[in-house]
Amino acid sequence: MNITGLNFTAIAPQIIIVITALVVLLAELFTSRKSILAYLSLLGIIVAAVVSWYIWDGTDPMFQTMAVADGYSLFLNLIFLVTAVLSVLISINYLVREGMNYGEYYALLLLATGGMMLMGSATDLMTVFLALEILSISLYVLAGFNRADLKSGESALKYFLLGAFASGFLLYGIALIYGATGTTNLAAIVDFLTGTGTTSGPYLFIGLGLLLVGFSFKIALVPFHMWTPDVYEGAPTSVTAFMSVGAKAAGFAALGRLLLYAFPTLLWDWAWALAALSILTMTLGNLAAIAQTNIKRMLAYSSIAHAGYILIGIIAANESGMAGVLFYLLAYAFMNVGAFAVVIAVGREGEPNLELSDYAGLGSRQPLLAAAMAVFMFSLAGVPPLAGFFGKFYIFSAAVQAGFVGLAIIGVLNSVVSAFFYLRVIVHMYMREPVVEARPVLAPPLALAIALATLGTIVLGLLPTPLLTLAKQSIAILF
Repeated sequence: MNITGLNFTAIAPQIIIVITALVVLLAELFTSRKSILAYLSLLGIIVAAVVSWYIWDGTDPMFQTMAVADGYSLFLNLIFLVTAVLSVLISINYLVREGMNYGEYYALLLLATGGMMLMGSATDLMTVFLALEILSISLYVLAGFNRADLKSGESALKYFLLGAFASGFLLYGIALIYGATGTTNLAAIVDFLTGTGTTSGPYLFIGLGLLLVGFSFKIALVPFHMWTPDVYEGAPTSVTAFMSVGAKAAGFAALGRLLLYAFPTLLWDWAWALAALSILTMTLGNLAAIAQTNIKRMLAYSSIAHAGYILIGIIAANESGMAGVLFYLLAYAFMNVGAFAVVIAVGREGEPNLELSDYAGLGSRQPLLAAAMAVFMFSLAGVPPLAGFFGKFYIFSAAVQAGFVGLAIIGVLNSVVSAFFYLRVIVHMYMREPVVEARPVLAPPLALAIALATLGTIVLGLLPTPLLTLAKQSIAILF
């Protein structure tokens, strides 16, 4: 796939996802059975995953100097595609139930996935910006997809306004870095910084600072998190599940390559700034989550706190830290999408059942569903031997190795605090009398998504070593 010097193998998985999105858009005109579009989307995602695995042979094909299919980007493809598969499965019957079963939904979800994948493979700041906008614009529309719900429209507007604001910071940062180094290519920036030994005055620092602000908005770091609870609560639950994992993973993917590959010489300039953001993010996210009785808002603040944990792996700036970040992101995909899938299962048409009291007695009404939710809550809290525990363990260990002992201790303490609101859900399910007697009816695709998420959370906890080894091999390019 090399045409006039353009090696399309490097972006073949992204091309497959985009082509699938376009096919879904066209097919929507000729079928009234929207579930067909969902299965067509799943087929495209599976093909993209197979191609990603096929080109994962160490040759690192590059699309000019704009994108690369190295181990880092291909591991991230695994995370994005797993998230997309689970999101499609939980959406099939949910869209019908909520009266918004339109084919454009799956096309937008695929385009957002393509943007995420391109962010993971981008080796130029302009490619990063382009990929981020593909992702963001798709998510703006998805957040407001439920046109009958005013909260959905409100969440889309808030997300759009603050997202556009964050994109402005990002673009100004890219412009200043270009002015300081004369290039937007990450490899050329590395050559400039190591070859000249200069930082070109304040412009590079200001530009890098603006980039960090832009990414902080996208991955919901405190104090740039203001949009997260309202957007997560108002957006359709299937969209919330998708963006809570995919958008966060894409932001960390680009941030990790940018800081550890292009700006390692400025490590002590950005590490301490990010350490402060990590502490604020973990602490405020967990403390705010304690006060929530709406489970979507609780998971939103939980998502903020997890961003703080994951950031520690980047701050550590070593192989163990970044391998831990990749492991954590995959584990988070299973346990967080799984938790939102249970939220969808508990809800009914016109009754989203988002209050904690709605989960009272779920253990007796639907024991398998409650057991799955318990697994996700325990894993999010970091209880061994589930995937969430090992994700935190690897990241905190890397921070200790890098000398950030205090940061690791704060992370552990925050993880202990978070156990309160996760275990509170379990208490309601097993130790409270049911408020409603209705038994949730699990559609086969939703049941499959919950089963896969539960299995992934357990298996990654029981057998973490093979995946961690693969993650360590994948991030070698960054060091």
